[in-house]
Amino acid sequence: MPQVSDEQEIIDQLVAMSQWLGDPGRDYVILGEGNTSARVDDERMYVKASGARLEGITADGFALVVRSKVLAMLDGGDPSTNSELALSPAKGQALDDSEVERGLRESLADPASPRRPSVETLLHAFMLGLDGVNFVGHTHPTAVNAILCSREGMRALAGRVYPDEIVVCGMAPVLVDYVDPGVPLARAVRDATRRYSEERGYRPQAVLMQNHGLIALGATPTQVEAVTATWVKTARIITGAMAFGGPRHLSEEHVRRICTRPDEAYRRKGITGNQS
Repeated sequence: MPQVSDEQEIIDQLVAMSQWLGDPGRDYVILGEGNTSARVDDERMYVKASGARLEGITADGFALVVRSKVLAMLDGGDPSTNSELALSPAKGQALDDSEVERGLRESLADPASPRRPSVETLLHAFMLGLDGVNFVGHTHPTAVNAILCSREGMRALAGRVYPDEIVVCGMAPVLVDYVDPGVPLARAVRDATRRYSEERGYRPQAVLMQNHGLIALGATPTQVEAVTATWVKTARIITGAMAFGGPRHLSEEHVRRICTRPDEAYRRKGITGNQS
């Protein structure tokens, strides 16, 4: 995975992306909702601190953590992994809230830091290990959650509805049923994302979590912003289509064609700053 050399540039980009996502006019988050992160290198990452607001956030609103420590906690007590931590007798059961809180504090690169990482740090630590992912934006857009919180939402999201949705967001998102936030959700997203990548041969651009929200993945901040904005537009289109009998999903053949056309790949690069 490519290394990003200038740590100051990374935090500056993360701050700008987070402020963009947190702009109240976009209605992606309010108050302390949502969280963002950026990969510094293979071992370290910045993640929004618990309680910080994306609106107007500065560099002080982020915590620098050690990814390997977070990932060890993610695997701890999880029988689906083979890690020593997961199989140890002390970790033979699910982590409780106090263990998660202690683990997050111990994951700080600077133990003296006053910032406490968000509980969703576990989710970000996994996502930033995916191929080509340097930035992650997790938001709760009203338009998207209106569908994710509805009875027929997951069915409505099962297909693609217009070409630019595919150009920007890929052939399909990962869909995850509701799970308690924190370790259970991070594990559910990890497992669903791994299945997605194994079955399709490529990583997703977005994850949609039932009754929760959206995760946008990107090599660049621009890609995270583009995926988020496009999913909000897609949600509005689906909501409007419900008034006329429901969305008319494109065929798999049409979806594949749009996703692989050279001219659309060129447009994708211009829109997101990334070819993949």
